[in-house]
Amino acid sequence: MDSIYLLKLVVSVLGLGLVARFFSHIYNIPVIVFLLIEGVLIGPEVLNLLDPAMLGDGLTAIVSFSVAIIVFDGGLHIDIKQIRTIQKSILKLTTIGVLITFISATLLTYLLLDVDIKLAALFGALVTATGPTVITPIVRNLHINHKVSKVLELEGVLNDAASVILAAMVFEWIVSQLSGIEAIGFIVYRLLIGILMGVTGGVVLDRLLTKGPVVTDQTARMITLALVLATYVISESFGNESGILAVAIFGVIMGTSKTPYKQTIKEFKSDLVFIMLSLIFILLASMLRFDDIALIGTDGMVIVFLLVVLVRPIAVFVSTTGARISTHEKLFISFIGPRGVVPASIATYFALKLDLLGIAGGQTLVGLMFLTVIITVVLTGTLSKHAANLLGVIPMEIIIVGGGEVGRTLAARFEKRGENVVVVDTSDENCQNLLKLGIRAIHGDAGDINVLKKAGIEHAKYVVSTTDQDNTNLLVCQIAKSKFGFKEEQLVARVNNIDNMHAFWDLGIRSMSPAMTTALVLDNMVGRPSMFSMCEVGDEGEILEIKVTNPKVVGKSIKELSLPDNSLLIMVRRNDQSIIAHGNLVLELYDIVTVIGEGDGAKLVSDILMK
Repeated sequence: MDSIYLLKLVVSVLGLGLVARFFSHIYNIPVIVFLLIEGVLIGPEVLNLLDPAMLGDGLTAIVSFSVAIIVFDGGLHIDIKQIRTIQKSILKLTTIGVLITFISATLLTYLLLDVDIKLAALFGALVTATGPTVITPIVRNLHINHKVSKVLELEGVLNDAASVILAAMVFEWIVSQLSGIEAIGFIVYRLLIGILMGVTGGVVLDRLLTKGPVVTDQTARMITLALVLATYVISESFGNESGILAVAIFGVIMGTSKTPYKQTIKEFKSDLVFIMLSLIFILLASMLRFDDIALIGTDGMVIVFLLVVLVRPIAVFVSTTGARISTHEKLFISFIGPRGVVPASIATYFALKLDLLGIAGGQTLVGLMFLTVIITVVLTGTLSKHAANLLGVIPMEIIIVGGGEVGRTLAARFEKRGENVVVVDTSDENCQNLLKLGIRAIHGDAGDINVLKKAGIEHAKYVVSTTDQDNTNLLVCQIAKSKFGFKEEQLVARVNNIDNMHAFWDLGIRSMSPAMTTALVLDNMVGRPSMFSMCEVGDEGEILEIKVTNPKVVGKSIKELSLPDNSLLIMVRRNDQSIIAHGNLVLELYDIVTVIGEGDGAKLVSDILMK
């Protein structure tokens, strides 16, 4: 391979990556879609500007290096402590879900394409991977709710590893005729090697970064990169196809740890991952051969269609049975099932080996795999935002400062109604209590801009300061307003001393005093109990403002709607008008309705008015 050709390749890929990112920003479509298009265009089938075959064995090395970095980065963004409430769902998705997908895809391929059952099983094993290379950029760009994003990200990271090991076992079955006991031994051995190497890498890196003699940001990045690659290489040396599992577990361990240089590593890896993504997506897309796709025909498209609309939803719904995940969230998880570079690259690698061994079917495998990758990536990349909006999984980003009783109760209510909540507190004990409830918590001083950035203030819609220190609450709101451009209606603060109310009002900060509010409520309870009973909805009740968007209720009066008995419509805001809700009031499109409900009453009314 000519060294100048390799340099030209790297420069071209970096340039195309920047172009893809530009179009991604303009059209708000994931960058991976444009990378895929660019790869096909410059490949031998269209412009013939790039031929990956000229890289020889270097192609496998490039893909392996890139995949190791990408999978590690995916694991690095996973904190096990923050997803305790969904750990069972993750485990089921990466075991039961993988098994359902493997069996279903194998049978569909065998029956519809009329290929050998072993080749069908190889495709079935490869297609179980949902691909963090595609999922991670999508969920981070959409800012969907934390629960769903972590399910998708961790599933992608672990499924890649499961898919590689399963596919390697099937491949060995094809070329060396593994028996049942040998097949089980093959899987168990590689699982053990991957887990052992991943845990070892994580422990060693954590020790080096926390107790190392001289560690700077730069050395932390270099040490991390070296250990990630070393973990992958050593794991592959002891058990081929175990390296991806090793770096996935390595990443998760570091993501869960309290390593002081974690943020520095994340920032470094995000830039490196973009380069790796650009490199391997363009390279693999340029390997596409139209003849391979044509060979499969419409039967291949039917297989991919059934994988998307039937197999994936079944796997998700079965795996998440009994989990604290709503139907809308399950539907969105079902929709986000793109296949990425790992199955595409491994399919290509296996196809080359099959050809060398004189075993037919390699080109069919590659064609079907690339067809699956193209359809699922383009479908997910272009429609994910519409699906998220339709299914309501893009919530408000809310930062709560103060994890005491008030902040914790408020965070739990926001979480229950599906918002993305992050609590910032200086008390490690408060943070641990929040994490046990499944609520994200950042340990640190909210007066520090870096801590607020870590909490995601740059994407937040509201900042609510609930500490028992008025100075802290005032400072946090001032920082949010002056440094991050928050408007008055986006800031809410607790005022502990009534005498300080005017200080908050003068700065345009919406605030409330627990002492004053308690006095007003008690005042209403004495002599006017019926007035207060309208707002006394208890721990399980809610007061919601709902925009009327369901065309089926527009033009109907309130008494014509079958509203739950445990709900009450109070007011309807129409343009600049506020109208007391009564039975004969006819609802119009985009009316804002205020409703009080006990239990899930308010939520049920929301479903009726917003469908």
